[in-house]
Amino acid sequence: MVENEIVNNMKTEEYFVNMGPQHPAAHGVLRLLLKIDGEIIKNVDPDLGYIHRSIEKMCERDSYQQIVHLTDRMDYLSSHINNEAVCLAVEKGLDIEVSDRVKVIRTIISELTRLASHQLWWGVIGMDLGALTTYFYAFRDREYINDIFEETCGARLTMNYNIPGGLMYDIHPNFVNRVKEFLVHFKTKLPEYDRLLTGNVIFQKRTKGVGVLTKEDAISYGATGPVGRGSGFACDVRKTHPYSAYDRVEFKEALFTEGDSLARYKVRIMEMWESMSIIEQLIDNIPEGDIKTPTKAVIKLPKGEFYQRVEAARGELGVYINSTGTKNPYRVKFRSSGFSNLSVLNHITKGGKIADLVATMASFDFVIPDIDR
Repeated sequence: MVENEIVNNMKTEEYFVNMGPQHPAAHGVLRLLLKIDGEIIKNVDPDLGYIHRSIEKMCERDSYQQIVHLTDRMDYLSSHINNEAVCLAVEKGLDIEVSDRVKVIRTIISELTRLASHQLWWGVIGMDLGALTTYFYAFRDREYINDIFEETCGARLTMNYNIPGGLMYDIHPNFVNRVKEFLVHFKTKLPEYDRLLTGNVIFQKRTKGVGVLTKEDAISYGATGPVGRGSGFACDVRKTHPYSAYDRVEFKEALFTEGDSLARYKVRIMEMWESMSIIEQLIDNIPEGDIKTPTKAVIKLPKGEFYQRVEAARGELGVYINSTGTKNPYRVKFRSSGFSNLSVLNHITKGGKIADLVATMASFDFVIPDIDR
């Protein structure tokens, strides 16, 4: 009785703690200023700028062909999809349409990119919560995709394979066979992810009911991708505004209504199955045709404003171009998914514990250069 009275009468003091910029739970170059009372979070204040490179300003200086490679360095785990977004915006401005062959190849590689990104995320979320084994399983499977990319375009991470009007090169003669071999391999390995982590009682306790984001708040904050869909917000750009070859394939939009860290986890697991399904529908039906639509050596978009959105691995990426009719855009603005998703963090982690913040951040899958551009 006396002990309980002492505990109840104990005074606590609020104080500030830095998480990052190199703390593993901050995913690299993100600093979080935490206001805490014991283990309880009172406020989370993200501090950006540690990897800012002024990419949008650099776009005003470069030609439209040169802009493409800059987007590799934003969400570098969605580099091919980022490249495609810029190319689609430029192609819209030039009023040209690429061949069906280009559309199908772009879509296949986009889904391989999504798979590689989600594999890395799965390895890292396990590691963030203490399950080191997931890291090795994920990178084992991701190497298959990286090898395909390297054989196709010479790069494993920052692609620059897309160009305005088509593709830099045609696919490698081994491309179709290697993609099929990967699908056969990964279909037997993805169930391992569930056996190793998804059903783990510790992982369930760390993620279920943690970092809950309601559907209304997801919409209000502009949260997209697996973060939005984990809250029941149907926001998949591939469904709402189809591009490339997404209008010729069937796939389910991964939606869960719980809005917690476990729901966001399940969205990505389901998306990996759906990405494989999309690839299977296309890989044996790659049309013949040109891989480049002729464009002038110096591209000049007509005067006006152009916008293109795509579904990157972490959500909606929007590319806005304001052209004055010269070879350089007057203004380029990227609407990155990570920036909007990060704005939710304080709202859903206040009142929780530091360990819950780590789990929530891992479920958001931040890539900081996507935010800090």
